[in-house]
Amino acid sequence: MALSCDIRICGEDAVLGLPETGLAIIPGAGGTQRLPRLVGKSVAKELIFTGRKIGGRDALSMGLVNHCVPAGEARLKALEIARDINQKGPLAIKMAKQAIDEGLEIDMASALSLEEDCYEQLLNTKDRLEGLAAFAEKRKPRYIGE
Repeated sequence: MALSCDIRICGEDAVLGLPETGLAIIPGAGGTQRLPRLVGKSVAKELIFTGRKIGGRDALSMGLVNHCVPAGEARLKALEIARDINQKGPLAIKMAKQAIDEGLEIDMASALSLEEDCYEQLLNTKDRLEGLAAFAEKRKPRYIGE
């Protein structure tokens, strides 16, 4: 399930792995597709072929997680990041996610065109105007998702 998340956080005491090959099956639910996109083909093959378990610090160093925090502090870190994201324009977050997710699946020229399309969808939004006004007035923006 974690492989499907946009941002992954774990504690230093976390133990992660894909042990399915030890059961003579392969990781399901996209494990063979998502893991190599996060850590690269070679590392993904090693982890899947061996079924090796890794700790939180190793997961961080190989790019499997975004943050590795002291044991018991993952929830606090997740809330910190969520609060930070929540301060941004919701439509901009939506368009950035779309541009990244869809752009990685296509060639660069098409991805750049997709990015431009996503950007253009934000130009005439109330949130964009609020962001510009808040910047000019040196205050925090109050986005409404419109």
